[in-house]
Amino acid sequence: MNDTSATASQSGASLLPDGIGAITAVHMVFMLLVAIAAIAIIIVGIRRKRIRTQAERQVKINAREAGMTPSAEDAKPAPEPAPVVEAPSPPPSPAPTPAPTPAPAPTPVVAIPVEPVAPPPPPAEPVAEPTTQPTPLVGEPIAAAAPLDATPASVAADTPPAPMAAPLAAAVPAPTPEPVAATNPADTPVTQLKGLGPKLATRLASHGITTVGDLAALSEQQAEALDAQLGPFTGRMTRDRWLEQARLLATGDRAGFEAVFGRL
Repeated sequence: MNDTSATASQSGASLLPDGIGAITAVHMVFMLLVAIAAIAIIIVGIRRKRIRTQAERQVKINAREAGMTPSAEDAKPAPEPAPVVEAPSPPPSPAPTPAPTPAPAPTPVVAIPVEPVAPPPPPAEPVAEPTTQPTPLVGEPIAAAAPLDATPASVAADTPPAPMAAPLAAAVPAPTPEPVAATNPADTPVTQLKGLGPKLATRLASHGITTVGDLAALSEQQAEALDAQLGPFTGRMTRDRWLEQARLLATGDRAGFEAVFGRL
């Protein structure tokens, strides 16, 4: 018997589709949600009615305090605005894919024709002005010319030119300067001697020796006596051979001087 009932229950359970249990559970949940929503609406309505009743009482109390009798229309509360149900926002539409911009076609290059440059016009030839010839007078008597008075200009033109003045005398040639006599080589200053500077020349001048001629006229003894009087320059006359130099220059033998003592 138990086996039979178990088999019957199993066969009955197998007769129901597999999704019936799931659908029944969904229905139960939906009905429960509807019941909860209905209860919430009832509670909200009761609270609003209570608030409306309190508002009407407050209006009557305020009117009595102000000495006014509220009319039935004023006592009626303003109708509540219908609740605004927000419509579900539509899903954002996908952004349209921008069409590919075609590449601009290359601008064809148009060759600009170059106009040939005209050659400049030739210069205009000067136009000769026509000369008007005087028309000869035919049949008209020509009056005789009246005698002209003599004017200074006409008198000067008639006067023969005066004979030209005699040519100027030839320029007198400038006198040729006489050749200057050559200076005496004996008058050459003693500073021309080799080894004789301005200080020695000053010391020799204090003894009356200023030219090579004065120095060449000294004898050996006089030269030695003069050399002894030169102070710190004693011995220079013999060492630099001033007497020989002075005698060559005094006689004008410059070539002999330069051959022995060098160029001046």
